[in-house]
Amino acid sequence: MTSDNDRRRGLLARLRGGRPAARSRGRRRLGAAFRLIAALTLAGGAYTVFAPGVQAQENPPLTGAAAEGKALFDVSCVSCHGRNAQGVEGRGPSLIGVGSASVEFQVSSGRMPMARQEAQAARKPPVFTDDEVRQLGQYIQALGGGPQIPEGDLRHDANLSTGGELFRINCSQCHAFGGGGGALSSGKYAPSLRPASDRQIYAAMLSGPQNMPVFGDNQITPAQKADIIAYIQETLKHDQDQGGFSLGRYGPSTEGLAIFLIGIVALVFASLWIAGKS
Repeated sequence: MTSDNDRRRGLLARLRGGRPAARSRGRRRLGAAFRLIAALTLAGGAYTVFAPGVQAQENPPLTGAAAEGKALFDVSCVSCHGRNAQGVEGRGPSLIGVGSASVEFQVSSGRMPMARQEAQAARKPPVFTDDEVRQLGQYIQALGGGPQIPEGDLRHDANLSTGGELFRINCSQCHAFGGGGGALSSGKYAPSLRPASDRQIYAAMLSGPQNMPVFGDNQITPAQKADIIAYIQETLKHDQDQGGFSLGRYGPSTEGLAIFLIGIVALVFASLWIAGKS
């Protein structure tokens, strides 16, 4: 009887001893939940305090030229490129990070705004003046940075011989040896370089429009870019056809075709003349 009582007392003691342990575990869990809530509250408060600063960095105050560019953008570009130049699916790509060089090339050459969606934007008379083009470029530059065209003479102290060599290595495959351009795949083409200005050529090398690769300063240095521009402007754009007719300056294909046709016609007439004499 005594042993049964002892066992009951021991069981009760164990049960009573387990209650504080269960209570301590509950308190620890409650304390952990409280600490987690406090940490989240502090994080939310810190975000609320510093969020205006972050937003100010994402939307920096615009200079006079950039502010005027934004006004032009909101009127002429926002429908395709979005209110913040983030792009609109099916209409126009994002302009964040393309830099003022890309804007200046596309807008100054009349390729933008596009008249309609095509395989490639064709060159047209520009819609904006040179000052407006610079303003649009400054606005896009302020939004996300990117490559810029340096100021000043872009072909100062250029070497025409080096420029010709660089052009034949890097550019002639698409633009042809005479700079007249050529056809590419999927309805695209390399345009003629004859109407391009110094800044447009430099901007094209920096931004790589359409199928053109990007030639950054690591691939072609600014001095080499100046050499290429000088070669295009001072050599290719001047009529220096020592052989006579230029045949569009499309290279050996047109020359070979012309020689073949002229040669065949000459041979036919020569054969008829010989036959008539005999």
